[in-house]
Amino acid sequence: MASEHIVLNQGQNTNLAQGHSLNVTIQCESSPSPLDISCFMVDEAGKAPSDDYFIFYNQNVDPHQSVQCTQSTERSTQFTLDMDKLQSVPVAKCVFTATLEGAGTFAEVQGCQAVLHIGEQEITYTITEATAETALIFIEVYRYQQGFKVRAIGRGFFGGLKPLAESFGVEIDDSPEETVDVPTSSVETTPAPVISEPTPESATPPPNPSLGKIDLLKRKVTLSLEKKQIPPIQARVAVVFDASGSMYSLYKKGIVQEAFERILAIATAFDDNGELDVWFFAKEFLRAPSVRAEDYKDYVARTYKLGSKGGTNNEPPVMEDVIRKYTVEEPNVRIPTYIIFFSDGGVSSKSKITKLITDSSHQNLFWQFVGLGNANYGILRQLDELKGRFIDNASFFELDDISKVSDEELYDRLLSEFPSWIVEARRKGILA
Repeated sequence: MASEHIVLNQGQNTNLAQGHSLNVTIQCESSPSPLDISCFMVDEAGKAPSDDYFIFYNQNVDPHQSVQCTQSTERSTQFTLDMDKLQSVPVAKCVFTATLEGAGTFAEVQGCQAVLHIGEQEITYTITEATAETALIFIEVYRYQQGFKVRAIGRGFFGGLKPLAESFGVEIDDSPEETVDVPTSSVETTPAPVISEPTPESATPPPNPSLGKIDLLKRKVTLSLEKKQIPPIQARVAVVFDASGSMYSLYKKGIVQEAFERILAIATAFDDNGELDVWFFAKEFLRAPSVRAEDYKDYVARTYKLGSKGGTNNEPPVMEDVIRKYTVEEPNVRIPTYIIFFSDGGVSSKSKITKLITDSSHQNLFWQFVGLGNANYGILRQLDELKGRFIDNASFFELDDISKVSDEELYDRLLSEFPSWIVEARRKGILA
């Protein structure tokens, strides 16, 4: 029996223990049709070098003998990864997926789970929020520094195996092996559904060209909600950025500006006036001017003078100011407030942060904490077990490098718990 057992929630990741062999099992308890379970070995851009890096029951090993499909049944498939060989393979990560071979959706599938064993470490991830998707991305095993990590993805995908594979750059030949000439008048044919996202070329150009980038991101926010079958959301949106000394390089490289633009798109999609409220914090904090889409360019550089707040992390004062704005200065119990809080670690004020989150659980505030890198996040890692709250009003996930996370994946993670909190908040009378 494994001496270390780790349970991941959606969006979380953890280091894999040292070992020569990693066993990955993708399974479910019941489903309306058999599962096609696969591993896609892809580069940093999410594309497979060739179709040979698509591993499943009928192509059970890659050219380097590093990933092997060792057992496959209708509802369970096992893979063995040779971690020594994987170090030299020209891929960045191994993505484990499942699609339904026949009828049904993953809303009807019970007990979807990924189980990993390496050395004396066992890691499990159970998917609990699948809806009408016909394909799921379970987990990814990816390079990190000199070793590997695993991330719980839990992202749905529509259209089955062919479009899923094509999204990873793998061509699936779904044409029949034999054809029979039949008079066309005797057969009715129905074209296969085509699932496509609007592109800038096919979409109506926005009246203001400067809004183009935010408009494109806004569409991705809307697509994330539609994929989860969540109706449009109206909410006030706020973002809080860590501005401590350890964040300096992210500001200089423009990564914080990019993150700001991606969050601004959420405000544009959710907020009735399209405004995003912004804070920066370190030892002290700055409540910055609210911003709309037309003013997004160079907002961070124009608003926050790098180094002006400097020093160490001090979360409680900025959290208090956020709460004060939405509950004292501008109370509005008719709509929720969505607070996205970025931190690169150094979270140490456990008792104060716990009290603020617990007290605000009676308010129409939802806290989405996002960790940047593998650091000390203290109480944030324990939010799912935080006792004494009127309602579960906070969530946390961490990213190794936000600049390498696609917009689609970021929005799927950011919107994994907030919509369900809205439903529960209405049920408990927090929202009028």
